[in-house]
Amino acid sequence: MGKTKKKVILAIEYVFLCFVSFLCAFPFLWMIIGATNTSSDVMRNKMTFGSALWNNLQTLLQPEKGFVTGLSNTIIKTVVTTLLSLLVCSLAGYSFTMYRSQKREKLFNILLLTMMIPFSSIMVPLYRMFAQMNKIPVLKLVGLNTLGAMILPSVSTAFLIFFFRQNAKSFSKELAEAARIDGLGEWAIFFKIFFPVMRSTFATGAIVSFMNSWNNYLWPLLVAQSPQVRTLPMVLSALGQSYTADYGALMTAIVIATLPSALVYFLMQKEFVAGMTGAVK
Repeated sequence: MGKTKKKVILAIEYVFLCFVSFLCAFPFLWMIIGATNTSSDVMRNKMTFGSALWNNLQTLLQPEKGFVTGLSNTIIKTVVTTLLSLLVCSLAGYSFTMYRSQKREKLFNILLLTMMIPFSSIMVPLYRMFAQMNKIPVLKLVGLNTLGAMILPSVSTAFLIFFFRQNAKSFSKELAEAARIDGLGEWAIFFKIFFPVMRSTFATGAIVSFMNSWNNYLWPLLVAQSPQVRTLPMVLSALGQSYTADYGALMTAIVIATLPSALVYFLMQKEFVAGMTGAVK
C-alpha cells in the first residue's frame, strides 16, 4: 500500500506540473497561432493555425511600419550594451573583491542603496543631462536621439556589479597571487585567469543584460525623437496603437521579437543555472 500511495501522489504531482506548464506555455502558443492568422481571425480568437503568415510578414516588412529599422537598432543597442556592461560591471565586481580598502565597504553600500531608487525618480534629470550633451560637439554621439543615449545609462548597473562581486568571492585569491608572482599584470590576470574561471558568471550576466536591454522601452521612448532610432518595443507599441491595428502582423512581430531572448536563454541555460548558484569552473 505504501508504494501504491507514493505512485498515486507522484502521478498527481505530474498532472499538476503538466497543467501549470500548459498555463505558462499557452500565451506563447496563442501568439504563434495568431501569427499565422489574419487580423479578423485573431479578433475572433481562432485557435487553429492559418495560412496568413506570409502575408503578415509582407505587411510587417513594409518600410512605413519601421519594423526592420527597429529590429536592427535593437540588435545593435543590445549587443553593444551587453558587451560594455559585462566589461564594466565585471571589472567593478572583481575590484570590490580583490582589492582591500578602508572605504571599500562604504562605497559598496552606497552602490547598493542606488538599487532602491526607482528609475522614474531620476528620469527627468537624466533626460536633461543628455539634452545638454547635444550642445557639446564631442558628446553629440551620446546625446538625445542617438543609440548612444540608449546604451550609456545601461552600461553600469548596481545589480550586475553586486552579482559579479558576490560570485568573485569564490575566485581563488591564491591563484591571483601566484599569477602576480609569475609576472602577470592585473589586466592579464583578469582576462586570462578570472574570465575563464568565472565563465558561468559571465554567461549569466550576459543573459540578464541582454534581456534587460532587448526589452527596455521607457528610456528609449524618451530619447528617441525620430523614427530612424526607434527600437523594437517602440515599434510593437506603435503597431498595437494604430487606428486600424493589424493583429496578425502584430502577432508575427511579437514572435520575431521573442525569438532572440528565448534563443539566448536556451543556448546558455546551463551556464545561467551554474552562474546563479555561484559555480566556479
